[in-house]
Amino acid sequence: MRLTARGAGLGAAAAVLLAAGLIFGYRHLVVLGTACVAALLFAGGYVWFRPRLTVARGVDPDRVMRGESSTVTLEVGNTSRLRGATLIAHDRCGAASVAVPLLRLKAGGSTTAQYPVPTDRRGVVGIGPLRVVRHDPLGLITLARGYGGTAQVWVYPRVHRLTAVPTGITRSLDGRDDRVPHGTITFDTLREYVVGDELRRVHWRTSAKVGELMVREQLDTSLPRLAVLLDDRRSSYPDADLFEAACEAAASLVMAAFRDELPIVLRLLSGRSAADRSARAYLDLLAESELSGPGSSEAGASATSDRSIEELRTQRVGDTLIYLTGDPDLAQVSTLRTAYPTLVAGVFGPARPALERIVVLAVRDGAEFAAAWDGVQVW
Repeated sequence: MRLTARGAGLGAAAAVLLAAGLIFGYRHLVVLGTACVAALLFAGGYVWFRPRLTVARGVDPDRVMRGESSTVTLEVGNTSRLRGATLIAHDRCGAASVAVPLLRLKAGGSTTAQYPVPTDRRGVVGIGPLRVVRHDPLGLITLARGYGGTAQVWVYPRVHRLTAVPTGITRSLDGRDDRVPHGTITFDTLREYVVGDELRRVHWRTSAKVGELMVREQLDTSLPRLAVLLDDRRSSYPDADLFEAACEAAASLVMAAFRDELPIVLRLLSGRSAADRSARAYLDLLAESELSGPGSSEAGASATSDRSIEELRTQRVGDTLIYLTGDPDLAQVSTLRTAYPTLVAGVFGPARPALERIVVLAVRDGAEFAAAWDGVQVW
């Protein structure tokens, strides 16, 4: 509950009138002051009436590429048995507020409202709750209440098709297209048994320890393994749109890897990473990523980036490392040349750095990156 400017003025006037009337004995001032207090009490009682509403929210779809359509559907019901409701509610949609008119909502009735979600920018759009703001007829007091839950819409970066594929350390004599789907060369990890797995892949010793059947996953080392490192430091991008372009390049690499069934790891320089069997985890990470720094956290961000570089050097999560940044200074990432046979740097901006043993793609947006990527002769 909040007093408006008019309500605050009326409250101050009531205090002055009552004080003056009681001190100096002016009955008329006391009557006026009492009338002001009565108006405030009436306004408070009026807005305190709580509409009995139920809100069911649906978002379809809740994950979209940038520029695609997503729609919020609200079903609002009036559970009161006696009183109808005529209100203007507002639903939070990101940083904006969307008006949802609830006109002549009968007792026991319901209505449905829809509105589009803005998907012109990458990110996670928060939806809800539905807020109902009541005003008294005199405009003295307002009271806002929230109804229903919240939802989120993940807006993924725009994806550009990449046709070229890096080569791995070694190539299968039978060719990449003839590989066995589950791999047959090198042990990779253990997972739970699912119907259809071959029993000869069951690791019986581990299964006896954990009490569940565990199956060996093997990795075909003839396939290229991609590692994408996305620079998310604010100091690396003179323009925020360049970071959006870097996210588009990362999303394009992820989708190309899943299309060709290639192992891929995505890591942000701030430390977050994704290495899953579905593209959704990677694209969710890209939608949620934000620029870090500057200010007092700049030293901490530098330490985090150093730690990420060191982890990539020691763990060696792939044989082809793609570094996406807006900073033309590649001295830090160039130290990874000994750990990764192929090192590619996508630099977004006007600068065009050149380093030995590093393939540098100097581009301005995601479309240019896709064209430059397909034009690399190293593949």
